[in-house]
Amino acid sequence: MALRRRRGVRERIAERARYLCEYCRCPESHSLSTFAVEHIHPLGDGGPDEEDNLANSCLGCNGFKGLATMAVDPLTGEEVRLYNPRLDAWAEHFAWSEDTLTVIGQTPIGRVTIERLRLNRAGVVNLRSLLKLRGIHPPE
Repeated sequence: MALRRRRGVRERIAERARYLCEYCRCPESHSLSTFAVEHIHPLGDGGPDEEDNLANSCLGCNGFKGLATMAVDPLTGEEVRLYNPRLDAWAEHFAWSEDTLTVIGQTPIGRVTIERLRLNRAGVVNLRSLLKLRGIHPPE
């Protein structure tokens, strides 16, 4: 039986991520859709079906990431791997803008991930604005 079908995996992945999208950091509690359990390294590209290769992801980030593991850095033009929530600390690659509504790439990994997953897409920025008014953005 595939890991993703085993009981409790989805809940463990969501709990580990504190019920946030591990990429754009939006909370699942304020999403219109249930989050996906995303394979960081796609199965079709040899990635394992193990919890260490799974991330909690909103449908937008999951859809824009697709099967990608690499992208071109908009600053240098070089191909760089995407952010991996199991290997990388979010705060090392990303920072919040002064108003905390947009994500800023601090490293090539951060920049390519922002571009590929469109972490500052209009809907996400609007949600962050509303969450900020409620005092629940940015997440800790």
